[in-house]
Amino acid sequence: MRQHALRYGLGLALILLLLGHAARFYSLPVLGNLDLIAYDTKLALTMPGTRDDRIAILDIDERSLAEVGRWPWGRERLATLLDRLFDHYGVLLLGVDVVFAEADTSSGLPALEALARGTLADNDAFRGELERLRPSLDHDRLFAAALKDRPVLLGYYFSDRGEGLSTGQLPEPVLPAGTFRGRSIAFARFDSFGANLPAFQSAALGAGHFNPLPDFDGLNRRVPMLVEYKGAYYESLSLAMVRTLLGSPKLAPGYAEASFMSVSPRDYAGLEWLELSAKQGTLRIPVDENVAALIPFRGRQGSFAYHSLADVLAGRTPVEALKGRIVLLGTTAPGLLDLRATPVSGTYPGVEIHANLIAGMLDGRIKHRPQYVTGFDVVVLALVGGLLLFLLPRLSPLRATGLSAVVLVLLVAMNFAFWQYADFVLPVAASLLMVAGLYALNMFYGYFVEARSKRQFARMFGQYVPPELVEEMSRNPEHYSMDARTAELTVMFSDVRGFTGISEGLEPRELTRLMNEYLGAMTSVIQDQRGTLDKYIGDAIMAFWGAPVDDADHAQHGVTAALHMQQRLDELNRSLTARGWPELKIGIGVNSGTMTVGDMGSPVRKAYTVLGDAVNLASRLEGLTKQYGVGILVGEDTRRAVKGIVFREIDRVRVKGKDEPVSIHEPLAFEAEFDRGRIEELKLWNQALRQFRAQEWDQAELSLFNLQRMAPDCLLYAAYAEQIGHYRRFPPGKGWDGVRTFETK
Repeated sequence: MRQHALRYGLGLALILLLLGHAARFYSLPVLGNLDLIAYDTKLALTMPGTRDDRIAILDIDERSLAEVGRWPWGRERLATLLDRLFDHYGVLLLGVDVVFAEADTSSGLPALEALARGTLADNDAFRGELERLRPSLDHDRLFAAALKDRPVLLGYYFSDRGEGLSTGQLPEPVLPAGTFRGRSIAFARFDSFGANLPAFQSAALGAGHFNPLPDFDGLNRRVPMLVEYKGAYYESLSLAMVRTLLGSPKLAPGYAEASFMSVSPRDYAGLEWLELSAKQGTLRIPVDENVAALIPFRGRQGSFAYHSLADVLAGRTPVEALKGRIVLLGTTAPGLLDLRATPVSGTYPGVEIHANLIAGMLDGRIKHRPQYVTGFDVVVLALVGGLLLFLLPRLSPLRATGLSAVVLVLLVAMNFAFWQYADFVLPVAASLLMVAGLYALNMFYGYFVEARSKRQFARMFGQYVPPELVEEMSRNPEHYSMDARTAELTVMFSDVRGFTGISEGLEPRELTRLMNEYLGAMTSVIQDQRGTLDKYIGDAIMAFWGAPVDDADHAQHGVTAALHMQQRLDELNRSLTARGWPELKIGIGVNSGTMTVGDMGSPVRKAYTVLGDAVNLASRLEGLTKQYGVGILVGEDTRRAVKGIVFREIDRVRVKGKDEPVSIHEPLAFEAEFDRGRIEELKLWNQALRQFRAQEWDQAELSLFNLQRMAPDCLLYAAYAEQIGHYRRFPPGKGWDGVRTFETK
């Protein structure tokens, strides 16, 4: 405990900070924002993405405005629309997401009435004609008559701008003042409204507000089912429509009871749901602390059928598209300002928000964010935080990472399961941040101890191995040392061809720049393949694989590095020749086998290097690349250990210092990159090699002649043709085993 006291203290402070937020003693905006992001992510992952054919949207779209004229349209046209919708199309219920707050004067009736009261007051003929025309010129009365005795619900809005200026007539409140007396409920409260003309409101079946309730990030995720105005309570348009569909049952508030997870009276004094008891059954609509329902988005815009209002007015919309359906009249035209920012789209039609809510209420799939989740969040934070606070300081970094990852996954899975299968919206940001914070705190604390080991390893191995291997070694420092040991490794030697001539043709400064570029490029390739750089010997490079970090694929990585070095050299040569410098050609020898590796040298200077016969053979193979005119040669042990690379056997040789012959091979290309057109060339080469070893000189020469025609630039074929000429003059004898002996390095 004393050893980890500082960790415990800092971890406990973090937990207490998050508990205060979860218990709502204060608010941390970053956590609120993260919870909204989590909500939006879950919503995007689980939206059904299907179309609901019960509800149709009549769209005042751009095409309607272009065809019919700018909005607002004459009320006589809207009266015609209502007649068509109910008499011709047979719609079930119409909700209007538009406010008719001003009188329609487009017929000129007010001007005619002014004349009748003024200059033409004594003109009985004029006054009589005006009275005869009045019914057809009073568009508002025509519209009110079309509304009467039809299932039409109008929309209106509330405002809290503070001016107190209201227009139109409100419907009767769904719940009277005093309904929630004695309870602390955070209703959305307003001080003014914009409603429909009294004649329209009186004629319509009812009305509902269409106010959203944006979250602090400006996105609309909720709509208040009830809002408060002068003590009375008014329902939303979507709730009004659902009540109408169910036969207009009374609205009953539902309250949650106190539970062990309640942390304050607010958690059980609040309204939890609204209840509608109808013949079809009881429908519960869950609401949050603001008596708002979460919008159950089915998908992006278009989850309900849209019909251009111009098509409906002209009769172009098929009857079966609207018959018996719930219909919402609204707009997607940008100029009419009813596009909302939502989690699914930055420009989402407000009318489709109502459609989603109606469908969600009818299906009983409104997500629920009950107020007692406050206590749930506190309990989770306390339990999980206490567990991690106790365990993390006692675990190794790897196990601490594993435990933290498992806890994070379980918290996310639990949160998602509640969302998907119980329709509960639970907070998750505080618990995830707590796990991440406690983990980061412990890792940061342990960093100072681990960093000391890393610095030691960087001093010991940093000049030999790439940084990522130093990082890997530092995780388990006890497994590594520079003491000499015997191991199966792969070693490489590379050398620049004709370096003496190149150095004589360049100024010292240019030569230095050229070699720095060359050695830097080649070293980068070696380290990319997890190689350990042994040393530079002038223009030569020595590297090996399999130490200090074990590498089961050391031969594969060594040969891959050799191929990539030749490819990288081609790219480098283009840059060199562009600057007037000579092209470089290199020979590379790679061999695998048992060798000694460790820190070797004198008290004055030491180096981490490899020794042994396998190392000497790799050096000899690099020298033999000149004899055969190839870029890379590998030993037979390396060849057997490598997969996915096309090789051709070059020869069987006995090098200086070794009595046993070895097969040597040239890696041509990775199998996936090998030119299939060269398969015949490779077959012919294998045939020529068999003929050469059988001393069938004529046949071998013919095969080599054909090979030279296929690949004129291949020096290997010329070298073998020259060797045949030598053997014709000095036959190797009948007992020759096909092995060539080289006495020089």
